[in-house]
Amino acid sequence: MKAVGVTRYGGPEVLELIEVPRPSTGPKQIRVRVHAATVNPGDFVLRNGDLDEVLEAGPLTPPYIPGMEAAGVVDEVGEEAITDLLVGDRVMAIVMPIDATGGAYAEYLVLDPDQVTRMPVGATFAEAATLPMSGLTARRALDLLALDTGASVAITGSAGAVGGYAVQLAKADGLCVVADAAPADETLVASLGADQIVARGTGVGERIRQWWPQGVDAAVDTVSRGEEIASAVRDDGQVAVVPVPHNGVFDSIDLGRGITVSQVWVPEYTHAHDKLDALRVLADNRQLLLRVARTYPAADAAQAHRALAAGGVRGRLVLVFD
Repeated sequence: MKAVGVTRYGGPEVLELIEVPRPSTGPKQIRVRVHAATVNPGDFVLRNGDLDEVLEAGPLTPPYIPGMEAAGVVDEVGEEAITDLLVGDRVMAIVMPIDATGGAYAEYLVLDPDQVTRMPVGATFAEAATLPMSGLTARRALDLLALDTGASVAITGSAGAVGGYAVQLAKADGLCVVADAAPADETLVASLGADQIVARGTGVGERIRQWWPQGVDAAVDTVSRGEEIASAVRDDGQVAVVPVPHNGVFDSIDLGRGITVSQVWVPEYTHAHDKLDALRVLADNRQLLLRVARTYPAADAAQAHRALAAGGVRGRLVLVFD
């Protein structure tokens, strides 16, 4: 099968379209023929070798295949697989590239059934691929905060993929949402359901305090605002940090005023099928907007990585496997 792999660490140029053996479905597993896989910042960590520093089992064996979420069609169901999925079902999946089965940048994936659920009704493969990992990251952040209905939460990076899902999920949870946005993104962020929008960037904490003088109950920080966004949180409040690899933001937040800081680690939800399927239901009900910024042929993965690194992407960039 075709896959986008890395045989040596480096920049986008090390991504290559390669031929690798098609994986076989083992007992209790299912195989998915991938039609779309997203590009996200976590893929950079595998591509440039930073992931090896944190792997307890040691460095991965090349070729490495990045990719953390995909959509496609069930191709095979293994014996004793606990699932109601059938061959031919259109599905989406969260993928861990450090697992033996490899990442999502491949024509075929073998996964545990609890990593896979049906696609939202009416969604394209590219649209569905944007939801599993990004949506579960936002879901994990809000679950860590465990806020009561009516509580207030500030969300940074609200026009981005994870931040946008966080806004929508927070509204579905009955929270009051204040989101940051650039002027060009205010209409988008408002359409996602934000109750109040403030200008992003330096001083965002002060601008939030203008609306919530006592501070918001909590914050979801998806773009490394660190102490800046923590300053908008009330005493004894909470911050959930979606980490950008190796930026040190998690450690730099001042834990004074009784604020609790939690790091969002989406692999903890890799097998949380109930959470994944709940995202599908919300998308079916049009409570989640699936946003594709642009699609690329799989062979152009390096170009997609460069585009994401350049910034300004709204939604997800998606690799397409025909």
